[in-house]
Amino acid sequence: MKVHEYQARALMESAGIPVPPSEVIEVADDAAAAFQKLGGGKAVIKAQVHAGGRGKAGFVKLVDSSQEAVESAGWMLSNRMVSNQTGPDGIAVRKLLMAGAVDIAREYYLSVVLDRAKRVPVMMASAEGGVEIEEVAATNPDAIKKAWFHPHLGLQPFQAIGLAAAIGLRGAQAKAASKIMLQLGRLFLDKDCSLAEINPLIATPDGEILAIDAKFNFDDSADFRHKDVAAMFDPSEENPAELRAKEHNLSYIALDGNIGCLVNGAGLAMSTMDIIKLHGGEPANFLDVGGSVTPEGAVEAFRIILADDAVKAVLVNIFGGIARCDVIADALIKAAREIGFQIPVVVRLEGTNVEIARKMLAEANIEALKPAADLTDAARQVCAAV
Repeated sequence: MKVHEYQARALMESAGIPVPPSEVIEVADDAAAAFQKLGGGKAVIKAQVHAGGRGKAGFVKLVDSSQEAVESAGWMLSNRMVSNQTGPDGIAVRKLLMAGAVDIAREYYLSVVLDRAKRVPVMMASAEGGVEIEEVAATNPDAIKKAWFHPHLGLQPFQAIGLAAAIGLRGAQAKAASKIMLQLGRLFLDKDCSLAEINPLIATPDGEILAIDAKFNFDDSADFRHKDVAAMFDPSEENPAELRAKEHNLSYIALDGNIGCLVNGAGLAMSTMDIIKLHGGEPANFLDVGGSVTPEGAVEAFRIILADDAVKAVLVNIFGGIARCDVIADALIKAAREIGFQIPVVVRLEGTNVEIARKMLAEANIEALKPAADLTDAARQVCAAV
């Protein structure tokens, strides 16, 4: 789960991390009052969307007056933002963040993520802030300094002091930055984050250290114990099909291809997409119906897949263990009769009750259902079909 920048700022403030004052705008005319409330000097307006590239897309603007603030806000709220992370159709902007402009002497990068290789959180800091950290990692990996810490004990003061020194901070600035590092590390653990990122962390000409922009992602599995974080969820920023799937306990991720996939088990779903690619096709989705799928859940899975106009064929790949093949066959038949398959649906079934399932499909005599001998045959058939 992601949150907007204005929500990330609120989280940092609650943790004691210094953040410049800001206002949230939903109506362009409110920008004038927000501008005056922030002191009436220069201010920056930023679109609140779950996508990067805002600055290059023109959705981060520096304004010098109330009138300019209203004009910029009106333009952002009435145009879709298109960047390399949104696709050609772009995304609607519903909220804006306005913050007082801050003089910047130096920019730094700071984040906490889970190091899956070491199985512990790692704090990363760099003196090259304000740019994409992936670019820094590719061109100058030594510029990223790291400190791994225990998931229960948290980041230790000596580690924070070491990181601050490693990125060139000294004296009072190093002390202030190390305090922010400790607060960010604690926030990461307390809120079950998967990412806690400040970019940039800045030093002002007066030596003050401030968090200017932040990004937080959270572990969805921990939502039940963080009601305050769960309340920040913005469904308008999510794919409607993915939200619909979640309501039915289905794991669905939309992709760019034209072959729909309905599979039980995440590993098998990944393998299915791989073999589709191997035979020249492009998967339209990742969809794991899980081991305890019901006929109703499987029918809903078909509704979600077929709602995508790009889908020209579907590959059903079920290895029956907990999920029985006859349950899936029953769902296939119901879906065909309720929804109506206008495109080929190639079916590969193996495992529990597979003979019963194959008999059910044969007796149903539904033209769109194409049985496959094995997974390779299924992949060849579905790729040929599109």
